[in-house]
Amino acid sequence: MSDPAAPLSPVKQALVEIRRLRAQLAERQARDAEPIAIVGAAIRFPGGIARLDDFWSLLADGAHAITEAPPGRWREDRAAGTIRRGGFVDGIDRFDAAFFGITPREAESMDPQHRILLELTWEALEHAGIPPTSLSGTQAGVFVGLSNSDYGRMLLERTEDIDAYSSFGLAESIAAGRLSYVLDARGPSLVVDTACSSGLMAVHVACRSLASGESSLAVVGGANLMLAPEVTLSFSNARMLSADGQCKTFDADADGYVRSEGCAVVILKRLRDAQADGDRVLAVIRGSAANHDGRSAGLTAPNGPAQAAVIQAALRNAKLAPADVDYVEAHGTGTPLGDPIEVQALAAAYGPGRAADKPLLVGSVKTNVGHLEAVAGLAGLLKVVLSLRHDRLPMHRNVSALNPRVAWHDLPVSVVTAARSWARTERPRRAGVSAFGFSGTNVHVIVEEAPTAVRGTEPPVNRPELFLLSARSPEALRALAADYGAWLDRSDAPLAAICHAVSVSRSHHRHRLAAIVRDRAELAACLRNWCDGLADGRIVSAETEQPAPQVGIFCP
Repeated sequence: MSDPAAPLSPVKQALVEIRRLRAQLAERQARDAEPIAIVGAAIRFPGGIARLDDFWSLLADGAHAITEAPPGRWREDRAAGTIRRGGFVDGIDRFDAAFFGITPREAESMDPQHRILLELTWEALEHAGIPPTSLSGTQAGVFVGLSNSDYGRMLLERTEDIDAYSSFGLAESIAAGRLSYVLDARGPSLVVDTACSSGLMAVHVACRSLASGESSLAVVGGANLMLAPEVTLSFSNARMLSADGQCKTFDADADGYVRSEGCAVVILKRLRDAQADGDRVLAVIRGSAANHDGRSAGLTAPNGPAQAAVIQAALRNAKLAPADVDYVEAHGTGTPLGDPIEVQALAAAYGPGRAADKPLLVGSVKTNVGHLEAVAGLAGLLKVVLSLRHDRLPMHRNVSALNPRVAWHDLPVSVVTAARSWARTERPRRAGVSAFGFSGTNVHVIVEEAPTAVRGTEPPVNRPELFLLSARSPEALRALAADYGAWLDRSDAPLAAICHAVSVSRSHHRHRLAAIVRDRAELAACLRNWCDGLADGRIVSAETEQPAPQVGIFCP
């Protein structure tokens, strides 16, 4: 009988070490492939789009949001000779500084991109049913994509306007740092700049942070505002922009893109955590990857093999075969050089093993809203999320004749030139989303439809429910009540679920409203009465003594 205390032979020691390393590798591979749930989102896109439903309406109608620059946006003497058409966001000069405990003077020195990110982060968390105050002290991470600094150039032109807040209000790192500060979140907090792929790169980095356990939740955002004409003029002189102000992606007449503004924030959690917490899952990120073009035909020239490689890496990360993906939301800027290279790369990466009668479907949201630059990947991601939700792929606009530089008949790729059903099948529906920065950094994310939710037992019909609502001011409370009243007319959500959500899934503020009702119609009616100043015994309002938070850089 062998002595159990005797040392292992060199061979056995090597076998033990191999088993240990294999176990570590298996654990790491499982962690790297952790499915990530998208549980909330908020947007500001061109054309007055401030809600996901508004965005879907634009996509479903096959419409676009490209206009002339708003009056007063750019100084006329500096805008001479530029292409003035683009996608512009409304109300970028408006900001509720008091809501965030920020003084008006400090707010003036804040880049408007930072301001919108604050507002949308709060909205996205509430959309996810997560009270923003609940993240205090947690390992929630913040990941922001930014690549534009128009406001800084404008503000620093006048030295007399520089004050103690200027350096904080313009520093790109503060865009993420302030979000973590306001939320009192303790996870990673960083800003990513990879040009046009910045927003999707932020998603990729956030997914890896969640998978590793470094972050418990991720706030991922991006912003792009065109506050001065100089960059547009430079791009125009470089012949990067479309002459008619439309992205004609994959079209024979593609001649460049149109610059656009936008801001988006998504809330991510590990899928297993989202399911355990009972969150509504909008979609699942199955895998992602990033790389760089390396040395190609030029610093800003796309590299087809690198694009194919990043897609293949994302498929490996997701543990999927090319034929497992139905659709790709392409980067698709509509440039004569870029479009054919991207189509070839898509065919190389997604063609193997694909049935001849099931080509890869492709489209680009840039034909609807223009190129949102740092936010472009987030716009494409949310287009995919909404397409899965509505079981439909919207029409890809602006194609009268497909680009003749692409051998379409020889490739397993088809452009969605007409809206089509995206019906559920025996396997989950999936899509890829691409974003390629002119810095050479490429990102690809693979998105899957949300798991089918298990519906619980509906509550008894006609049972009274308590509806609670709050806001920071009487005017905000009235506007919020009016929004809920309008939404209730088109909602089919159970009253009990609505009342539960507003009670426990939102942070509560000083001005409050409460109603006891038995169904959605009754709630909508009493909210309308209250907004119109009519007496209604079912609803009461009051003001509490809750102080407003002070979270400015220099608090009084």
